[in-house]
Amino acid sequence: MRTCPGDHLGLDFPTDAASLGAAGPDFLTAALRRSGVLAGDDAVVAVDELTEFRGGSTGRKALLTVSYRSTGRLPRELFVKFSRDFDDPARDLGRSQMAMEVRFALLTRAADFPIAVPRCLYADYHAASGSGLLITDRITFGENGIEKQYDKCADYSMPDPLHHYEALFGALGRLAGSDKAGLLGAGTDFAVDMRSLSVGERPPLTADHMVRRVDLLGQFATRHPSLLPADVVTPEFLARLSDDVAVIPGRVDALWERLGADADYVALCHWNANVDNAWFWRDGGRLGCGLLDWGCVGRMNLAMAVWGALCSAETSMWDRDFEHLLRCLVAEFTEAGGPAIDAAVLREHVLAYVAIMGTTWLLDVPGFLLKALPEKVGDRFDPAIADSEQIRSRLLMMTNFLNLWAMSDTEAVLSG
Repeated sequence: MRTCPGDHLGLDFPTDAASLGAAGPDFLTAALRRSGVLAGDDAVVAVDELTEFRGGSTGRKALLTVSYRSTGRLPRELFVKFSRDFDDPARDLGRSQMAMEVRFALLTRAADFPIAVPRCLYADYHAASGSGLLITDRITFGENGIEKQYDKCADYSMPDPLHHYEALFGALGRLAGSDKAGLLGAGTDFAVDMRSLSVGERPPLTADHMVRRVDLLGQFATRHPSLLPADVVTPEFLARLSDDVAVIPGRVDALWERLGADADYVALCHWNANVDNAWFWRDGGRLGCGLLDWGCVGRMNLAMAVWGALCSAETSMWDRDFEHLLRCLVAEFTEAGGPAIDAAVLREHVLAYVAIMGTTWLLDVPGFLLKALPEKVGDRFDPAIADSEQIRSRLLMMTNFLNLWAMSDTEAVLSG
C-alpha cells in the first residue's frame, strides 16, 4: 500500500486508488475527523463504491460512495483526486499542481467562503514526493437543479452562453476581490509566482522556431481553408504574425514583468475556468456558478484568469462580448472589496499574457492538426473535430489567439 505523511493535517494518506481501497473506512473516518467534518461517534462504516478513472491532464481520479454511522450532514457520493499517476510518467510530471490546490481546498472550508466550490472533506499533500489526495463532494451534473456539464470548446451546444459566462466571470471577480479585501482569512499566503502557473514547462523557443510554426499555420490554412477565419490566414496577417513572433522570445521577461507590475491586478483566482470546470444552477431567475478543478490555483494577474476562462469560448463571443465580460469581472471585483481597476488596462494585460501563451503553447497546433487531420474537413463541426476534445480544443483555442491578435494593436503590446 502506497502512503505518504500529510504536510498539512499530519495524517498518513494513501496515494492511489488501490491503496485508498485497502485503507478503507478506518482511514476515511480518521481523515474526515482530522479535517473536522466528522465528530464524536460519527464514522465511515463502509466503502460502497470506488471506481478509478483517468481524466484531465494529471493524476488519477475516482468516484467514491460511502456509508456513515449517525450522520446525515455529509454527502455519500464523493469525488477523489490523486496528484499521482504511477502508471504514466508523462501525466505524473504534473503532480506538483496539487500543492496549491490542496492549500486552496483547506481554505474553502470556511463557512463564508465567497464562491461555490465542491465541499472539501479532506485534503493533504506531501511536498517531498509530490503526492496529494483531495476528497470532495461530487457535483451531480444534470440532477437536483444543476445543469448538465458543458464540454470544453463546444459552447455551440450551450443554451444562452453569454449568461453563463457572465455568471462565471462574476465568480472569478468575487473571489479575487475578496482576496484583495483580506476576507479569505488565515491560510491565504499564496506567493505570487505567475510563471509557475502552467500545465508544464517548455524549453524556450527561438525566433526561427516561431517563424517555422507560422509557416505551418499557412500550410494548415491551405489544406483546410474552412477551419479558420479568413482574416487570420491572409498573406498580410501571416507576414505580420511572423514579424511579431520573431520579437516575442526577446520580450517574454518584459511581458511577465508588466503582468506583475501593478499589484491591484494580481489576486487569488482560478487559472483554468473553462466551462467544463464550472457548474451552473438557477436560483429563482438568477444563474449561479460554482468552480471546480483548482489545479494551478494561485495569485495571478487577472488577465490570466480571463484567458483561462474565455480561451475555450466561441470566437464570436470574443468579437461581440469580450469588453462586456471584462466589465462584469471588474464590477464584481470592486464590489467584493477589491481596489478600483480599469477594464481597458485589464484588456492590455490579456494581450500581454496571450502573447506569451499563444506563442508558447498554441503555435504548435498547426503541426499537430496537419497530422491529426490528413484529409480535408469541411468545418469544425465535422465529427473528426467535434468528437475529439483534443482536436476541437486545440483548434478553437488557437483560433481565439489568432483572432485576438488580428484585432489588436500588437505593436503596442510588444513595444510597451
